Amino acid sequence: MPDIPPKIWLSPPHMGGTEQNYIQDAFDSNWIAPLGLNVNEFENTLAQFTGAPHVAVLSSGTAALHLALILLGVGAGDEVIASTFTFSATINPIIYQGATPILVDSEPETWNISPKALETAIIDRLSKGKKPKAIIPVHLYGMPAKMDEIMEIADFYKIPVIEDAAEALGSLYKGKAAGTFGTMGVLSFNGNKIITTSCGGALISDNREIIERTRFLSTQARDNTPHYQHSVIGYNYRMSNILAGIGRGQMEFIEQRVSQRRTNNQFYRENIESCKGISFQTEPNGKFFSNYWLTVITIDPEKTFGITGEIIRTALDANNIESRPLWMPMHLQPVFAQCPFYGDGTSEKLFRNGICLPSGSNLTDFDRSRIVTILKGILKK
Repeated sequence: MPDIPPKIWLSPPHMGGTEQNYIQDAFDSNWIAPLGLNVNEFENTLAQFTGAPHVAVLSSGTAALHLALILLGVGAGDEVIASTFTFSATINPIIYQGATPILVDSEPETWNISPKALETAIIDRLSKGKKPKAIIPVHLYGMPAKMDEIMEIADFYKIPVIEDAAEALGSLYKGKAAGTFGTMGVLSFNGNKIITTSCGGALISDNREIIERTRFLSTQARDNTPHYQHSVIGYNYRMSNILAGIGRGQMEFIEQRVSQRRTNNQFYRENIESCKGISFQTEPNGKFFSNYWLTVITIDPEKTFGITGEIIRTALDANNIESRPLWMPMHLQPVFAQCPFYGDGTSEKLFRNGICLPSGSNLTDFDRSRIVTILKGILKK
């Protein structure tokens, strides 16, 4: 039997080597609960890195989004506008609150929420007597959304913004961190993200009261009494001191991880961008700085003589290399099919023609060459 080449994953965890020290500190001090030095220091490090003065680390990015909606008073019968081109975790917390997602299409430059379609949606919902309670733009695959235009619209209609920056730690718009433009921003430290705590997330804000309330709600909303008393519903959403220790170690390498992801992106561009029918998600101009968490491309079958993203994905898989299609837009998902949608089909076209290439920060030169050799072989045919 021929030897099976080592598996190349899409975006695996990448340990820096110091994480274990902070985990051991948690064990040595017996702080195994969702409290402790690692939690405090991880929050401080994230605040320094993002420029957001207040940070609460939580059990997941989904938990952060859920709490953000609760803090804005979103409830049954309300409406929340969100990008349709995203992972379902962006939309699920809206449903948790009994609210209705209003799904808005992408624009073709960044692939993020279209400011034009966003305003169209707001005007139409207002005409129906429903003012959206929040707007959730997503910084897709690490590419910052057009935040100037989005915030101008949000400010004009006085609708708060929750930025889903789950994929965008280290990304900048006009030199400012993704996630720091709106009322709140959400980060994710899932196992496939640019840094990981195995599972985990954070809510960030300029508003101290928001983050203090987040910490209260995320630890079961226990009132300040000697006995256990609860005046509001709370949640078990706080990050543990052990996982925060992983995060502290990971943050020591965040700038290196961003550089490595961008190096992957540049390598792919240098080797396959000239192939007919291949296009990359690309920073539109100098305002945008993407961490290129994932390098994503679209394929035009009319220019590649019938080669599609699925053909490429299958060929990579046959060589033990993981890739995946782009996000299936939420308005095409069976569970969200009844939600109002505003757009022109941009996200649907991206989904049909796109693929995510292996983008781990621990890819070797040999790994990248192996991937590109297969890609070139397919596209040459």
